[in-house]
Amino acid sequence: MIIRHFELKKFNKKSYNLILLHGKNEGLQKEVLSENFINNFDGIVNKYDESDFIYNFETILSEILNKSLFDDSKIIIVSRVSDKILKNIEKIIEKNLVDVKIILKSGVLEKKSKLRNFFEKSKILISVPFYDDNLQTLANLANEFLRKHKIKISRESLNLLVNRSSGSRDHLKLELEKILYYSLSKKNIDFEIIQKLSNLAESHNVSELADNYLAKNQKNVARILNENNYSNEDCILIIRTILNKSKRLLNIVDSYENNKNLDEVISSVRPPIFWKDKDIVKKQATSWKLDDLKKNIYKINEIEAILKTNSQNSLNLISDFIVNY
Repeated sequence: MIIRHFELKKFNKKSYNLILLHGKNEGLQKEVLSENFINNFDGIVNKYDESDFIYNFETILSEILNKSLFDDSKIIIVSRVSDKILKNIEKIIEKNLVDVKIILKSGVLEKKSKLRNFFEKSKILISVPFYDDNLQTLANLANEFLRKHKIKISRESLNLLVNRSSGSRDHLKLELEKILYYSLSKKNIDFEIIQKLSNLAESHNVSELADNYLAKNQKNVARILNENNYSNEDCILIIRTILNKSKRLLNIVDSYENNKNLDEVISSVRPPIFWKDKDIVKKQATSWKLDDLKKNIYKINEIEAILKTNSQNSLNLISDFIVNY
């Protein structure tokens, strides 16, 4: 069954031993997990990655089933789950576990996901979706934090923090904590100080620029270019990073045309794609046709050759290329 995250506080969770948390909003997932399950829990908390849980499943299951009468209650948290874990979940359900709560955490699970559908349709399982925070939600979180710590900043400063958080409450919290530490010694916090304290722009590195370029995310590309002080010396690194990621994407798009299961194609890539990058790689793969991507790779090679012979104008050349893709 589907339960909204804000309903969990009033929901009778004791009757449910298997819970799936899924969606992009990792920061909110952490909060809900702590507030509703971990805080004030006196038992044992074991954490696994999906691959470790599946590999050691028989041992883990045996330990759960053979627990003594004096053992504490237990929470098992399995991160980065996918449809691969479904068979193990079905075996767990057959055992009618007592005093053990298993919480599965995942990023985005598509509507056709077998794991997601299994939890949503079951009356004995809980599925909790987590959607992106909007600007208003982030602004409310920031205002609540500032009021709690009696910190006053301007509306302009607040908007800067929210916009630079890139939709992530985790990023926003990091910046608010910096302001809190600064406020302990300096009471006057104006817009210029907020600009200096808030260095989220520095986290938008060359790899993120290349990823958003290939995902054709024009707004993010523009923001990253505006918020970073790239130099002429950075341009070769930028174009080489875009080229390397483009070649990897070419193999993915080529395989995707033959195998229509994009998740399977991405999972087979070597070296493996880190789980946090899979969503944007999916966006890239569905944004390009094979022939267009080949043409773009040729263009990237041309730009690199020009950059090497025209270093003084490198920044303008690379910016024009990226913005006008």
